[in-house]
Amino acid sequence: MLKTWGNSQSEGVLALLNVNVAIGIFALIFRKWMMIKLNEHEFSIACKIKKLKDEAGSHSPSIFTLAQQVPELKISVDACFLSNPYATALFLRYVEEELIGGGRLRDLLEFYPSQNRIIAQSMSDFIGIGARNIFIANGAIEVIQAVMHRFVRGRVLVCIPTFSSYYEFATTEVLFYPLKKEENFALDVEDYLRYVRAQRPQTVVLINPNNPDGGYLCTARLEYLLSALSFVENIILDISFMHFAYEDENLSLIKAEEFFKKFPNCILIKSMSKDFGVAGIRVGYAIMSEERVDALLENGYLWNSNGLAEYFLRTYAQEKFFKEYEQTRKKYIQQTQIFFTKLREIEGLKIYPSLANFALVELLDGSRAEDFVAKMLIKYGIYTRTCKDKIGLEGEFVRLASRTQEENEKILHALREIFKER
Repeated sequence: MLKTWGNSQSEGVLALLNVNVAIGIFALIFRKWMMIKLNEHEFSIACKIKKLKDEAGSHSPSIFTLAQQVPELKISVDACFLSNPYATALFLRYVEEELIGGGRLRDLLEFYPSQNRIIAQSMSDFIGIGARNIFIANGAIEVIQAVMHRFVRGRVLVCIPTFSSYYEFATTEVLFYPLKKEENFALDVEDYLRYVRAQRPQTVVLINPNNPDGGYLCTARLEYLLSALSFVENIILDISFMHFAYEDENLSLIKAEEFFKKFPNCILIKSMSKDFGVAGIRVGYAIMSEERVDALLENGYLWNSNGLAEYFLRTYAQEKFFKEYEQTRKKYIQQTQIFFTKLREIEGLKIYPSLANFALVELLDGSRAEDFVAKMLIKYGIYTRTCKDKIGLEGEFVRLASRTQEENEKILHALREIFKER
């Protein structure tokens, strides 16, 4: 039997609907009024920035490219690229004292660097891994490309959002495992394992902490996961941001190299650009089976490092240098987490949990990520990264790198001013 409605009831429903529609319209107008806007001058510069970003693909143009192509920009803080500025200063001091002051710089410029295996031997004892298991690379990106092209023959599983090179360099079928926004992009280990067992990929890629959100899987859970993935031929574990993660109040260094000793199907990839702030010299390394290292060295990678990169790796393996680095690492972590806490106090932004040196920031007021990046760069000279090109992110997201304490305060001042104005 159908229920009929009287006039008063139907009128009440219509009135309620009209109120809800009105509220929705008001919300849209309010969000539009609140969102970041660019004036005519800013818009013209923003178009130049967008063109350079489009040409850079899924990466961002360097500050040198921006300065050259858009000279009207005055960049004071690079919060786009990810590096520890205190470690840069530390290494620069060694360069000034040992290379310039000690008269050794000419040798690095004039003579060939050592072969891959010789540099690996200089690091072997320090990181506790056999030299024949270490592959030295011209930046982590060289390892990623070499591994993806040489050893990935079947389906590869990639969590998203994540660093895009892992699926861009893939030559086989890529499976995407989406990390859930409502769970702060944390990896659900049991659900992930169910998916892997069902799909049976030849290779899985894990980045810990993950990029662009900084999500971190603790060592106990990671070890459990790697143990459960023993049937997978290749586990690519990118630990490029591991030095920024911690599990105790002493901020003790997490030695992820130990995972390779327990799980020989692991391929560990480590960029040195982030934690040591030396992106300009292009240096990274991988830990993998002897057979895989041999396969790469037999195919064009014997002489892939430069003299300054070799000097850095030999310096990195010195106990004196590393003790000083440990002080800068802990100082940077402490300042970074304070920076994130202050970011969370700014209304209109959502800061996702991060144990890396960057924060994934969602714009909640209707602003476009590209407009945010342009406004920060043009008005304040602060370079940030839009995440519009990241597969697996729905919404308006940007990534903010932590810098020095002084630079972080500049970022916070700019954000407070932008959001206060509106």
